[in-house]
Amino acid sequence: MPIDAPQTSTATARAFAPGRTLRQGAKVLPEHARGHNRALLLQTLFHQGAMSRADLSRETGLTRVTISDLVAELIADGFVAEIGVREASGPGKPAILVDLDRSGHRIVGLDLSGSDTFIGAVLTLDGDIVARREVELPGADELVATVVELARALVADSHAPVLGIGVGTPGVVDDHGVIVTAPNFGWAGFDLETALRQALDLPVLVANDANAAVLAEYTFGGAPDDVLLVKVGRGVGSGLLLAGQPMRGSRFAAGEIGHVTVGTDGGPPCACGKVGCLEAWLSVPSLTSRLAEASDAAAREGVLRDAGERLGIALAPVVGTLDVSEIVLSGPTELLGGSLADQAVETLRARTLAPSHDDGVRVRMTAQGQDIVLRGAAVMVLSGQLGVS
Repeated sequence: MPIDAPQTSTATARAFAPGRTLRQGAKVLPEHARGHNRALLLQTLFHQGAMSRADLSRETGLTRVTISDLVAELIADGFVAEIGVREASGPGKPAILVDLDRSGHRIVGLDLSGSDTFIGAVLTLDGDIVARREVELPGADELVATVVELARALVADSHAPVLGIGVGTPGVVDDHGVIVTAPNFGWAGFDLETALRQALDLPVLVANDANAAVLAEYTFGGAPDDVLLVKVGRGVGSGLLLAGQPMRGSRFAAGEIGHVTVGTDGGPPCACGKVGCLEAWLSVPSLTSRLAEASDAAAREGVLRDAGERLGIALAPVVGTLDVSEIVLSGPTELLGGSLADQAVETLRARTLAPSHDDGVRVRMTAQGQDIVLRGAAVMVLSGQLGVS
């Protein structure tokens, strides 16, 4: 699927569109060329910074005439700016440098995955947060109104044109931003994306919070094209990229690993009614409760290693099937880092074909902390509106 040109209406391309690779790296068919080439130029500037038109031509493989036309168009649209001349290194006229106009637009990101609060932020095109707001989780009857008012307040805080609004939410979300199911909010078949778009008259993209988080890790965290991100909070979920393409599944529930039963030895009861789900071992409330009951440091270490083993059990078939080499953990470092992550690696190595993984399956914490969903929501907008990720 070609990347669309930046939009001027509230319609957007989708970071999680079926069959869509996030980053495009070559020319395409003539009928798709204009939008694709705009995205290719913007993508190059986004990741490599300011360069001359000649540099862009060499880097993208596009002709100088095409680059000149695209740069003029993008300057007129406010997405690219001339930022001065390169220091002369020889005879001839110094080259004029152009770059993404990183301060010309803002993005509003919303994270609805918190246990007690909704968090929102105004972000630059580079994913830096310049304003932040937080509201207490409202009652069921006020959920949508609270989300709308939070977004509206952030738009007012933006002090620049808003490129769009990205939302990361718990639950299963389809490719039109409809919440298929989010039991914690009582949403089933609720079109959150349209509700926000109509209320705010801006482009809106809604995705599952773990799917948003893996986009942040890919764009801002240096993750490879094949990566699994496990997000641990009130529940447990994951987001997956393969060959730079988001995986969502035929029913939009890829990555819903929280209610996979990990082992046949029983375990803690889960809120879903089963026994021994990964979420019952690994979620923040479950881990915190079990740690509080531990009698000493050795017992607490046992709790963490036990949870890490269960995580490894759940992930081993994924690693073995998809050959994922990097797993990123997102959640409280004091719980997930250290012995829990170490035990997850040991279990993965024990339960996958060793010769295929001599280099080791890398399990690491994200460096983006609690802002990962907000920054992922920004990537959704960047990808949908500009073809940049």
